[in-house]
Amino acid sequence: MSQQVAEVDTLFLHEARDDFTVVIRRDGERLLQGRLDLKETSAGPRPGRFRVKDGDDEIPRRPEQFVEMARRAGRIRISQQTSREGRRDIESMLEGYQLDAKQVRTCRICAGKGRYSPLTSETAIKYDNEHICLDCAKRELEREANYRGLRSGARDRLEDLLLEVGDLERVANLLSGQLDPELTKFDEISATTDDIDLVPTSDIDVHPELKSRLEEFDTLLPVQSLAVDNDLLEGRDQLVVSATATGKTLVGELAGIDRALKGKGKMLFLVPLVALANQKHEDFEDDYGDLLDVTLRVGASRIRDSGNRFDPGADVIVGTYEGIDHALRTGKDLGDIGTVVIDEVHTLGEEERGHRLDGLISRLKHYSESNDCNTQYVYLSATVGNPGDLAGKLDAQLIEFEERPVPIERHVTFADGGEKLDIENKLVRRAFDSKSSKGYRGQTIIFTNSRRRCHEISRQLEYDSAPYHAGLDYGRRKQVERQFGEQDLAAVVTTAALAAGVDFPASQVIFDSLAMGIEWLSVQEFEQMLGRAGRPDYHDKGTVYTLVEPDCSYHSSMEMTEDEVAFKLLKGEMEPVVTRYDEAAAIEETLANITVAGKRAKALNDRMVGEVPTKHAVGKLIEYEFIDGFRPTPLGRAVTEHFLAPDEAFAMLDSIRKGADPYELVAEIELRDEH
Repeated sequence: MSQQVAEVDTLFLHEARDDFTVVIRRDGERLLQGRLDLKETSAGPRPGRFRVKDGDDEIPRRPEQFVEMARRAGRIRISQQTSREGRRDIESMLEGYQLDAKQVRTCRICAGKGRYSPLTSETAIKYDNEHICLDCAKRELEREANYRGLRSGARDRLEDLLLEVGDLERVANLLSGQLDPELTKFDEISATTDDIDLVPTSDIDVHPELKSRLEEFDTLLPVQSLAVDNDLLEGRDQLVVSATATGKTLVGELAGIDRALKGKGKMLFLVPLVALANQKHEDFEDDYGDLLDVTLRVGASRIRDSGNRFDPGADVIVGTYEGIDHALRTGKDLGDIGTVVIDEVHTLGEEERGHRLDGLISRLKHYSESNDCNTQYVYLSATVGNPGDLAGKLDAQLIEFEERPVPIERHVTFADGGEKLDIENKLVRRAFDSKSSKGYRGQTIIFTNSRRRCHEISRQLEYDSAPYHAGLDYGRRKQVERQFGEQDLAAVVTTAALAAGVDFPASQVIFDSLAMGIEWLSVQEFEQMLGRAGRPDYHDKGTVYTLVEPDCSYHSSMEMTEDEVAFKLLKGEMEPVVTRYDEAAAIEETLANITVAGKRAKALNDRMVGEVPTKHAVGKLIEYEFIDGFRPTPLGRAVTEHFLAPDEAFAMLDSIRKGADPYELVAEIELRDEH
């Protein structure tokens, strides 16, 4: 053996019960693994039995062969895990042949399996009061991950943490809901402020009464200043994309309230949910009710619309998309519309509601044109992945502002259903026991996927909290909002489905679930919800905790599991807002457009954001006897007034002909919609 080869050879010895594991390595590869017994002689310890592994067998070799290999080795190393007595015997034996050995820190698991894995401060992973190599630590973590049913994204995250902190036990503890902040912290989204020339409120050309309401502020906020500088007050249609709590709503108010006060037409402020419509209606009543008539337009249900409290002659109409669309589909006179503000316009990308908002916008524009209204459209959203493209399709100027008023820390940990409740209790308590530099206690919004779970969580929290969802009556929801605003509640527990309607000044958001009903959240929805954490006037930062249940899904139709979804959402880019039309959606919107616009229905279809297969839809409408020429039949009118899909309409007809109970029929349709 040449001197060059000898320099890279290593003979490694590790005590294993009553004998020693022997490993010979050359150029990083294991050449031989064996076992060595020592025997006592008058000259001291000497090699006794020596056996070399050959597959599952052990081949006896002469003890002299071990001595020969030791003499040819470039270096001899003894594992740190070898006992003091064992090390003394090995060193004494080697000295008898004028050979030296050094003790080396190695991986015990590797050494026990005949692998030589020296450890350094960079490669050692702490585990059970000792240190092991990274490969063994990964294998141990893999076993734990397999036991928990963890999927790819979560596994990658745990492996990254293992490399980062070098402590297997700390990382594995994350899988049982530990809240080690160094490990749960996924990232921090910094506060950012673009360099915008702020518009002084004294300079804006609005009605004196509106201007007086703004005098408490010296300047407009940045996104408001951008909108005003880009002709908002000159009637320019705008798509305003900016994070939660940056002042988007006032952009719509500046245009709509100003025009209403100047007699240039009423303002429609449209939102996707009844809860949010109620909240906005009360806000407008409080802020402008002494100057303008404010009314609310929400449908009582898809089947029955009472129109309670709705005054079509009011100066400000706050409504849900569906409530205003119902008014259009049934031919109600909405008067002179000066401004339409559509909040949460990214709803255009939702599978269920997207096409209805798309159709509503087109029908509103048709109404404005047919009634000689000079209508301005202002679209608002915090979450749009393709703002330029969407602005083009809406024929609106893009006002995009990416400021985040306060930094947000995002944390992720793993827990099952029971563990989640314990974690939520700790986090709510910790937040409420602290105060910001502005003197406000930390308060929490917990998002979950069902009304039942809202109540379950709220009951388990030690500090005062309340469930908040669409199943509560209006008075109870207002009471919860007031209690939270007065800091009498440490937390509210709400459904993900109501995320857009939640406007609580919370410092912390907890995701108990990453589902909305039986559907996983989209990146847009996730971003919208986490954006609720941290308000500039209240908090120094926002905190978000995502509690992930490994290998969990909430319905058999869900293809991914919660741990896979979590890292898709945390790392995901905002999806583009695209309105897609299947046959049922195309039929519904085309029928509504024929009902509203007759022969001009194709023009309404053509200017919608999504591509509507008009010819095919018209063919189906004729086949289903929903239209006669360019007019809806009585059946078609009933279908469009009640937002029915064709299969729902036919199911209702079939049940009516069979004499079924009407309540059973409606219940059956609603249950089918939920599934």
